[in-house]
Amino acid sequence: MKFLALLALVSAAIATPATKQRRQGCDSDVTLSGNPFEGLTLHANSHYAELVTAAAANLTDSSLEAAALAVADVGTFLWLDTISTIDTFESYLQETTCDEIFGVVIYDLPGRDCAAKASNGELAVGEIDRYKSEYIDPIVAIIKNNPNIAIAAIIEPDSLPNLVTNIDQTACANSKSGYEDGVAYALEQLNLPNVMMYVDAGHGGWLGWNDNLAPGAQELAKVYKAAGSPAQVRGISTNVAGWNAWSLSPGEFENAPDGQYNKAQDEKRYVTLFGDALATAGFPNHAIVDTGRNAVQGLRLEWGDWCNVNGAGFGVRPTTDTGLELADAFVWVKPGGESDGTSDSSATRYDSFCGKEDAYKPAPEAGAWNQAYFEMLLENANPALA
Repeated sequence: MKFLALLALVSAAIATPATKQRRQGCDSDVTLSGNPFEGLTLHANSHYAELVTAAAANLTDSSLEAAALAVADVGTFLWLDTISTIDTFESYLQETTCDEIFGVVIYDLPGRDCAAKASNGELAVGEIDRYKSEYIDPIVAIIKNNPNIAIAAIIEPDSLPNLVTNIDQTACANSKSGYEDGVAYALEQLNLPNVMMYVDAGHGGWLGWNDNLAPGAQELAKVYKAAGSPAQVRGISTNVAGWNAWSLSPGEFENAPDGQYNKAQDEKRYVTLFGDALATAGFPNHAIVDTGRNAVQGLRLEWGDWCNVNGAGFGVRPTTDTGLELADAFVWVKPGGESDGTSDSSATRYDSFCGKEDAYKPAPEAGAWNQAYFEMLLENANPALA
C-alpha cells in the first residue's frame, strides 16, 4: 500500500478549496506496492507541457487551441534518452505533488535500437561500463535524493524483444550481452521503495505471435532473475510509442493470411496471453499500456509499421480504469508530436519504415517536433480533447 500517498489523498478529500495546497512530494518517504497508479495521477511533466504550449501558439487551425492546451495537462512519461538529459531530471521530478506519480523512461543502452536506425543511441556496443556509471548510477542517485516522490519507470523500450525476434541481425547479436547486463543492472539499482518498474515487452504484433510468447517471457525472466528478482518490478510495459488498439474485434490484422498464428490481436489479449507466459516463466505479469497515439485503427499496411503512422490520433487519457486486473493503467509514454524518425532518405539515420506509404511525410529526425503531425493527432483524438 502507498501509505503516505493515500494519506495525502484522504487529507485532500476533506480539505476545502481554500485550504487545499499543492506541494512537492510527500512529507515523508514513499513506499510503493501493488498497482502504483491506484489513487494517483500521472504527472504532467513541464518538459512536454512546454513543447505543447509552444505548439498551441503556432497552430495552423486556431479552432484546435483548446484541444492543444488540454494535452499540456495530460500526464506523460519523461524520456531520459541521453546522458545529457539527466541534468534536468531532478528539476522535473521535483514538480511532482503527493497525489501524483512521476513517469520516467530509462532508454540509453549501448547499441540501442539494434534492429532500426532512427533512434540509435549515443553509446556504442561494449560501452556497458559507461551505461552503468554515467547513466544508471546518476539517475539512481537523484531518485535516492527524492525518496518522497512516487515514480513509475519503464525500462529500455524494444531492447529485450529485439533479442527474441531480431537476434539473427548482426547488430542485435552483438548487443545481446550488453542489453541483458544493462537491463539487469538497471533493475537491481532502481529497486527502490518509491519506484515501481515495468520492463518493456513490445506489443501484441511483436512478442504476441504464438511462437514468440514463451521465448519472450523466458528472456524477460532470465534478466529479471539475473538481477536478483527485484521486488519493485511490477511487470511489463506494452505498445510504447505504438499504435495497437487496446480492445478490437476483429483485430487490425486478425483476418490477414497469417492472423491464425497470432492470438494476441489487440493489447488486451496480449497482456492476458503474455501474462500467462510470464507467470509460467517466473516474471511478474502486470502491465501498463501506452494509449498515447492509438485512437485510430486500420491505418497500417503491416503490423510492424512503426514510424509516424499517418492518420493517427491521441488515444485514451491515462487512467487505471482498464477493465482488466492485469492491466494497471493506460498511460501516455511517447510524447505525441515528437517524430519517430525522418522521412529524408538521404539522412544518416533514415530508416526505410519512415518512408513507407503509411508513414507521415515530411517528418524530421527522431525526437524532433513535428507541428503538422501534432495537429493531426489533435484532430483525430478519440475521445475528443476539450
